Amino acid sequence: MNDDSQILIARLLTHQTLRRDDKLVKRVLSDELFRAEVDARLLACGMKLLDNVYADHVTLALSRTIEPKIFGARDVWQNNNFGLARDGVALLVVLWAQIILPKRERQETHQHADDDQNDMFGTDKPLPRAEDASIGIAYKALLADFGDKLGKKTRMDMNLGTLAKLGFIERRGDFIVEGPLLDLMMDTDVLKERIINGALADVFKRAPSRLVAVDADAVADIEPDDAGDDLSSDLPH
Repeated sequence: MNDDSQILIARLLTHQTLRRDDKLVKRVLSDELFRAEVDARLLACGMKLLDNVYADHVTLALSRTIEPKIFGARDVWQNNNFGLARDGVALLVVLWAQIILPKRERQETHQHADDDQNDMFGTDKPLPRAEDASIGIAYKALLADFGDKLGKKTRMDMNLGTLAKLGFIERRGDFIVEGPLLDLMMDTDVLKERIINGALADVFKRAPSRLVAVDADAVADIEPDDAGDDLSSDLPH
């Protein structure tokens, strides 16, 4: 039994997230034998390590095989275990689309948030960390664009507070920025297609390719199933 794997799992359960530059996290991401041991111990508990190269943190989530026994334990499938209402899920999807999709594009082109967009040598740089490539969204702009569709100021403030407590976002003055879980908990491959080619297809077809545009009317029509199914498997306990 490896004490380091026990310590890493215990720390993740205690703190919910750990940074990728943490000593044990760096080891589990680079040492195949250590990763196999951690994965085996987590699998025995119905969990898995969740990470991606675009996020600055790692966390734990339910494994796919255990989902039905957890989220299907009641008569109605539970879309998420955070108790987010329909408008809270819609707000989360909006924030993800406004913050994460542009950040991913900057990371894939190796650009920092403050880089010149015409930097011809950008792809020669290393992949920037999330905190170096992520740009937040102004609260006033969010309220103006989506307030009427997402419960107006009082309801939006309540949902923003919940999302901040859960670690999806952080509030920095008038700006809402990426929290440690925003780029981990969302199934990007599936959700991106649903947003761009599904619920908001018309918006993205009209928008310039380098801009992420989200239409308030389209967001208001997003059901929890449109986003929640992708969230449910990746929500930590």
